[in-house]
Amino acid sequence: MNTMVQLEPRVRRQSLPSRGGDIAYLDFGPEDRSVDLVFSHANGFNARTYRTLLAPLADKLRILAIDLRGHGASTLPADPEAHGGWNMFRDDLLAFLEAATDGPVALAGHSMGGTSSLLAAAHSPDRVRALGLLDPVIFDSAIASRGTDASPLYLGARRRRAEFPSKQAAYEAYLGRGAFRTWAPEQLADYVEAGFRSAPAGEVTLACAPFWEAASYATHNYDPFAAFLATRCPIRILRAEADSTCRIEAHQTELEATGRISVETVSGTTHFLPMERPDLARELLSATAKVR
Repeated sequence: MNTMVQLEPRVRRQSLPSRGGDIAYLDFGPEDRSVDLVFSHANGFNARTYRTLLAPLADKLRILAIDLRGHGASTLPADPEAHGGWNMFRDDLLAFLEAATDGPVALAGHSMGGTSSLLAAAHSPDRVRALGLLDPVIFDSAIASRGTDASPLYLGARRRRAEFPSKQAAYEAYLGRGAFRTWAPEQLADYVEAGFRSAPAGEVTLACAPFWEAASYATHNYDPFAAFLATRCPIRILRAEADSTCRIEAHQTELEATGRISVETVSGTTHFLPMERPDLARELLSATAKVR
């Protein structure tokens, strides 16, 4: 059995004065090794949610998993009224790469984290060796430009319960329900551990405020297909079979014709593919990190 699954990553912070605060991140793998991969999470989640996915790779790779703006323990400003779209996450990620890594690295991410990684690679192709995307949010550029404040995801986020008596109460409320119904207990426990912070009255509250999560669903302002064509690195995408946010079919032939972009639909998975098929997700991450 690979005992690396049991190991705790190092908890770090990186000050980004130009972005207005700190990015919190988890540091997996040999501390004296150059960074192989930087991983970004889905909207509403946090880096620790993916601990059991990433830790088994840490015997051979150095991986940094970040808390995006408005999530986890990061302190970058997160005012829903000032949310300008996902290029903000792109610029945060690029600032982090400049501060915390040396030379080009591989990027990977799930959902919004995958899209943010794509946007970073398109904006600064010299910084990115390869991309591994787990059901990224990819759809028609007209929709991505305007976003929508009437989607079920937006409305659901605004109604999300923000406070619980304790982390244990939150865990019990989520277990086997809703978006978490296909998650393993340890995956859910990791999400809850970093997804809530103590509140003044002794209860716990979501680290990603519901209105910030909703604003990220409502405001996109990017063209994903232009971004794909602006990249220069190899890109592998694992796409969910059901409820996928990677609506790439109309452009898939064009993208695959580049010879460096591949798309695979994983049978039996939903948007939570990294939780449902960590074996395949881990293989993608390992191969992405090893591209030189």
